[in-house]
Amino acid sequence: MFERISNGWELAKQSLGVLRSDKELLVFPLISGVSCLLVLASFVLPLWNSPYANVLLNDHEVPNDPLAYALLFAFYAVNYFVVVFFNSALVSCALLRFRGGDPTIGDGLSAAVKALPQILAWSLVSATVGTILKAIESRSEKVGQFAAGLLGLAWSIGTFFVVPVLVEERVGPIDAVKRSMAVLRKNWGESIAANFGIGLITFLMVIVLGVAPMVAAGFAFVNDQFVLGGILAGCAVMGMILTSLISSALNSIVLAALYQFAVEGKAPPQFDQSLLESAFVRK
Repeated sequence: MFERISNGWELAKQSLGVLRSDKELLVFPLISGVSCLLVLASFVLPLWNSPYANVLLNDHEVPNDPLAYALLFAFYAVNYFVVVFFNSALVSCALLRFRGGDPTIGDGLSAAVKALPQILAWSLVSATVGTILKAIESRSEKVGQFAAGLLGLAWSIGTFFVVPVLVEERVGPIDAVKRSMAVLRKNWGESIAANFGIGLITFLMVIVLGVAPMVAAGFAFVNDQFVLGGILAGCAVMGMILTSLISSALNSIVLAALYQFAVEGKAPPQFDQSLLESAFVRK
């Protein structure tokens, strides 16, 4: 167990080294996050006084209403498209860096645009799966949630490499899933060990950049130091946003490294091959 945690920490540090070399990669999760908020607002605000708003906000069971499921599907499709598009751009830049290039934001966006038909098709498939899982979850509070959770986990594992497959190999959604599963099964088996260490780095950043300044802000407000409290609270919010961006970028960088290792049989120069080999539990 200790060895896995240590390997995961080292893998996360190597990913962070890549991000230091290409800080502009943070632009992709930033644009993605802002775009997702705009998508949510464009769906929820026109429906604010209707029960459908709660459905889209995921805090309410989906009623047995075809329109509710149609709205949910449309929301999922647009949201998945935004997320996959910018993830594809980031993964493309990471792969370019691994191969000795010097990626720019334009390079990533260009790669994602070239894979636009595949990304669109995948968004529709993902939206269909997401809607089905939500329907299963809504049918029974406990059994439905358990079943949807298991199916969702299986789907996440099977589609782990779909984004790099889409942007690199330009295949359709069904072939992308088959390819993702084949790459995973061939190299590591089918059981993922969550030992990347990115979660630990994220946790530490949350404590340092989010919780600590927020606690300090609380003390400042209690002592009537409202200006200082406001500044510290603002720093906490910015720290949480930065943490989210870094975490998202690191996950995409590791994904790109694992994909290149799986396809080409060797680790990128920025990564240790033994760490990539241990990223999953072998059969």
